[in-house]
Amino acid sequence: MLLIRHLRATAEILRISTRLGGTQTCLCSTQSKDTKNNQKPEDGKSLILRTNLFESAAKKDKQTYIEMVKIFEKRSVHRRNHVEFIYAALRHMEEFGVSKDIAVYKALIDVMPKGKFIPTNIFQAEFMHYPRQQQCIIDLLEQMEDNGVMPDYEMEAMLVNVFGKKGHPVRKYWRMMYWMPKFKNLSPWLLPNPVPDDALELARLAVERMCSIDPRSQIDVFDTKTVENALDHTWVVSGQSLEQSELLEAHDKQEPVYIEGPFVIWLRNRSINYYVLKSAPKKLQPLEASGDPDDVSKLENPYIGLDLRFRKTKQSGSAVSTRRRSVHEQEDGIIYAICCTGSSTKDSLLSWIRLLEKEKGNAALASLAVLFKFTSPSAELLVPEEDSNKVQH
Repeated sequence: MLLIRHLRATAEILRISTRLGGTQTCLCSTQSKDTKNNQKPEDGKSLILRTNLFESAAKKDKQTYIEMVKIFEKRSVHRRNHVEFIYAALRHMEEFGVSKDIAVYKALIDVMPKGKFIPTNIFQAEFMHYPRQQQCIIDLLEQMEDNGVMPDYEMEAMLVNVFGKKGHPVRKYWRMMYWMPKFKNLSPWLLPNPVPDDALELARLAVERMCSIDPRSQIDVFDTKTVENALDHTWVVSGQSLEQSELLEAHDKQEPVYIEGPFVIWLRNRSINYYVLKSAPKKLQPLEASGDPDDVSKLENPYIGLDLRFRKTKQSGSAVSTRRRSVHEQEDGIIYAICCTGSSTKDSLLSWIRLLEKEKGNAALASLAVLFKFTSPSAELLVPEEDSNKVQH
């Protein structure tokens, strides 16, 4: 009897605990479902806030940018949606003026969780373990490369802590460290970094760079206010050498000269338009065969013979018939001068022609027809001419 009562009591207790457990299970599942429903809009709202965080910033500078990155790091220990945050931060770098700051790129790399993406075997290493995260950092490094930002050894340590030595971002970093130092100082035309924002200084650098092919070129800055009846008052940066002046003096008076442009020259991340004063395409005479290149008994100055003033014997014909062809004589015409103007209008170019004639001693321009040959459509400009200059469109 005692055993039966004990068994019945035990069964009753189990029956009661089962009913209570089912109720608790239902309550737990109901609570979990409600929690999920409540968390979905919050996560979506959080994601929207993270992506629009940079757009809603009132003050856009480096300090604000770094503070936003720190705010994201403190929001969650797991740092969810870190890939979306990094892509959003990369898109707004230009607005905050931090696209060439290596400290900002390091701060974005530091957002990634440490040690989670390190491959543990050769298959994970070769098949790009966690591909989305690795591709995100590769895109970050490519943006650094496009902006000319060279990484340092501290960045290598950060990438190794996140992806390991076999990670693809670390391989990208090694390729950058091999090639970028080789190309950093490869250009013979050194430019300040950053390039100045002043248009006049930028034009001076551009003309000096283009005229460096002839060491005797002179760079002049004119003011069109000194030209009588000038409609457009601006500056003109002109480049011309003595040899170009002599080639212009030898130009056939029956043939016109052309002002062609605008052409674009890039100085790092800035561009400026320039114009060329040149002749029509001419058939160049073949170069004379030189003697024995190993003969050192008669060494010649490479600059003598290019200029008409240095010819020992007077030859008939124009400058094209000189003993050695000039660097200014090209297949598409002879280049007489180049310039950049502050307004890039026809009136400013007309003032440039008058300044070349008056200030630089190019008297031949008074008897030559100057034609505009623009590569892009421009407004018609009719300038009455009372002197001997002939300017046509």
